[in-house]
Amino acid sequence: MPFMFFDQYYLLLVVPALIISVWAQFKVKSTFAKYSKIQCSKRISGQDSAALLLKSNSIRDVKIEAVSGSLTDHYDPRTKVVRLSNPVFNEVSIAAVGVAAHEAGHAIQHATKYGPLALRSTLVPVANIGSMFGPYIAMAGLFFSMPLLLDIGILLFGGAVLFYVITLPVEFDASSRAIAILRENNVLTANELKGVRKVLTAAAMTYVASALTALMSLLRLILLSRSRRR
Repeated sequence: MPFMFFDQYYLLLVVPALIISVWAQFKVKSTFAKYSKIQCSKRISGQDSAALLLKSNSIRDVKIEAVSGSLTDHYDPRTKVVRLSNPVFNEVSIAAVGVAAHEAGHAIQHATKYGPLALRSTLVPVANIGSMFGPYIAMAGLFFSMPLLLDIGILLFGGAVLFYVITLPVEFDASSRAIAILRENNVLTANELKGVRKVLTAAAMTYVASALTALMSLLRLILLSRSRRR
């Protein structure tokens, strides 16, 4: 079934999006590596940065823990824990401060009931099922000429795509909160804040690339569906 993977829509829509995704991953890793080598003047660590943001918003029920790996930093709203990776937790680099502040920004969103974050959380089960099964169900519908199966697959994958799209304002807002609080508390110099912004912008581009890839994949399925029904 070569059309399942190498049809014209895949080459025209999905492949360019995948190339952008590869570029975005390279960009975030290289930018993080660059600013991981530059220490901030006040010697504040990633852990300290996250703690400062939480304190500035009177959030006392969120823990900060270390997690193994690199670029594995995240906020878990279920357990209310900000988890920071090894290159971030105790490091005093510009990259560490920025990434930690960003994750604390998610904790602030959670505490303030930020709408897009709440919506994204409700979409997690839909996204997991849709991304895992949707494309394959749709392709099975195409291959076996079963329109109902095709529609179910597209609908399921559409839920996953919605999750990717909703993620964008969540990520950009968390970065905006982080930079604003770091600036207000004079944690970093103006030049150091520029470095933080570059790190967080590079990270945000990976989410943009993921959303674009998902959208192009969904558009591909829809176009294949229309062409098969003519």
